Amino acid sequence: MRSAKDFFAPLAVGAPAPVREVPARPSRAIHFFDPSNPKMAAKVPDMVGTVDVLLGNLEDAVKADKKVEAREGLVRIGQDVDFGPTQLWTRINSLDSPWALDDLTTLVPAIGHKLDVVMVPKVQGAEDIHYVDRLLAQLEAKAGLERPILVHAILETARGVANVEEICGASPRMQGLSLGPADLAADRRMKTTRVGGGHPGYLVRQDPPKGEDGTAQIEAQRATYQQDLWHYTVARMVDACAAHGIYPYYGPFGDITDVVACEDQFRNAFLLGCVGTWSLHPKQIAIANRVFSPSVEDIRHARRVVAAMGDGTGAVMLDGKMEDDASLKQCLVMVDLAEQLAAVDPELKKQYDAIDAEPQGA
Repeated sequence: MRSAKDFFAPLAVGAPAPVREVPARPSRAIHFFDPSNPKMAAKVPDMVGTVDVLLGNLEDAVKADKKVEAREGLVRIGQDVDFGPTQLWTRINSLDSPWALDDLTTLVPAIGHKLDVVMVPKVQGAEDIHYVDRLLAQLEAKAGLERPILVHAILETARGVANVEEICGASPRMQGLSLGPADLAADRRMKTTRVGGGHPGYLVRQDPPKGEDGTAQIEAQRATYQQDLWHYTVARMVDACAAHGIYPYYGPFGDITDVVACEDQFRNAFLLGCVGTWSLHPKQIAIANRVFSPSVEDIRHARRVVAAMGDGTGAVMLDGKMEDDASLKQCLVMVDLAEQLAAVDPELKKQYDAIDAEPQGA
């Protein structure tokens, strides 16, 4: 077993030193594009600055006869485009495919200096991360890179979910995890064909009313409430990520037309602790940017609590509610996130800065 003392030593001679803390960079929307699609590729330069992450997808949505074209297209985009504040990620092909090795050996030497994160699909356990970790170190050393490329795993199998804690702690490169609901549903033999979101058949029903004789009226009209198929998995993923100092993300919401349900699902993930989500269409970027940014009302309240708590000990009454050190910690999460987002989103910065101009006590 490798000693904990050398966990942060490079895995290849000449490779950059591993990060000791994953940078807290805004990534509300990870927008997927197909580098083999000329129309999509042409839009990439204009999307820089409008989305936190642009991800060149080489996996599921790319047909087998387009794999090489997609890989070469991503190299051209990476070399030609100035990404400025926007991160560049890629999703490579699964490690059991014939393309994954060529994905890494092509991309790292050509655009590794611009590539922030490699997303690895269908991760089963720590062994998958160990393989990618060592290979990236060798390629970084060979290419003379000065910073390590981080790794993001997708939970798409039951075994991956069962091993989620060891996956999170498998390497200092681990940046975060995403939920992969479609493949995970198939692997679990779940009876849904939807990509993310709820299901009308997964519900709870209101208790039956009682008749005059006190018996339950089973056949009476009763309200039903649709439930979230993914609550358990997202919550488990959030806990594992928090324990290891990395970041959880909701995955895709497949019904592009249902923007209302999409926003609801994104908000559920945000409230549970996710920092962002995937975007499969430009209209989902605006939803993600809105949902995964704290509201002005939340930041106004959080700043008032922080100001009222002083050194953070004891308790205060604010608007008839008790606020204590636990409240302060919750509010600091919001305030810190607002500061990170304001640094990359001028419109949000204006909204948050306007709070300071409000009359005291507003």
